[in-house]
Amino acid sequence: MGSVSVRARTDVASVTPWLAPIVWEGTFDSTLIDSIYKQQNITIATTVFALGKYTRFLKDFLESAEEHYFVGFRVHYHLFTDQAEEVPNVKLGQERYLTVKKVPSMNRWQDISMSRMEILEKLIENELASEADYIFCLDVDTKFYGRWGVESLGRLVGVIHPWFFNVPRFIFTYERRPESQAYIPAGEGDYYFTGAAFGGSLEDVHHLTKTCREQMNIDIANSIEAIWHEESHLNKYFLYNKPSKLLSPEYLWRDISMSSGQVKIIRLSHVAKNNAEVRPNL
Repeated sequence: MGSVSVRARTDVASVTPWLAPIVWEGTFDSTLIDSIYKQQNITIATTVFALGKYTRFLKDFLESAEEHYFVGFRVHYHLFTDQAEEVPNVKLGQERYLTVKKVPSMNRWQDISMSRMEILEKLIENELASEADYIFCLDVDTKFYGRWGVESLGRLVGVIHPWFFNVPRFIFTYERRPESQAYIPAGEGDYYFTGAAFGGSLEDVHHLTKTCREQMNIDIANSIEAIWHEESHLNKYFLYNKPSKLLSPEYLWRDISMSSGQVKIIRLSHVAKNNAEVRPNL
């Protein structure tokens, strides 16, 4: 059951300067919000990329998603991989679907990161229009530990980066070179968003992926690569296209073993990993 009364959190900001909600534990009634969305017969498309050794994260990701992610709602996972034979056989619940899509192997993890936007753009154009109402794009090297439900749905949804939710703006690692399309000048920017989880309506996420893909192609033509690749371009996009809803770092924590006073519940967390082992070119 959801909480009987929802009280505003006083220890964290639960609304942005442009009046978009920031979702924290204690700011919504899960029973009530589930009952509202249940009447709408929605489908949530969810994309995940598992190339090379990243297939090792799939079992935990999918099994934990089945336990915590939009439970009781129709979810269609779209898994992009270069090793379809490595996809584990995970038992899915009722009205939960998994489609495996083959993509070419890549030698640089940066290229994998950068190509995601174009793949997502094409997926929305070619397949999802008639199938889904919302889409979330998530990193595979993660695991669910708590509810991620319809409270996260919105027209355009960003997740506040777990390393930057309680630091001043000058610490944010935006792209600072004016030559890049991802450039954000000092003194600008609202939040620093993670590239590991974002979503929204098909129309809005399509516009996001298309814009980021175009901006990255301009950078490539100019022989420049943004400091944090697609995440830099995502932050630039969110600066000029304000998200209608923000998810707190509960929705992408940095490591399940690390605690924070403001993060009362960890819903999704990165899995501790050795980058040098799983990334192809470190």
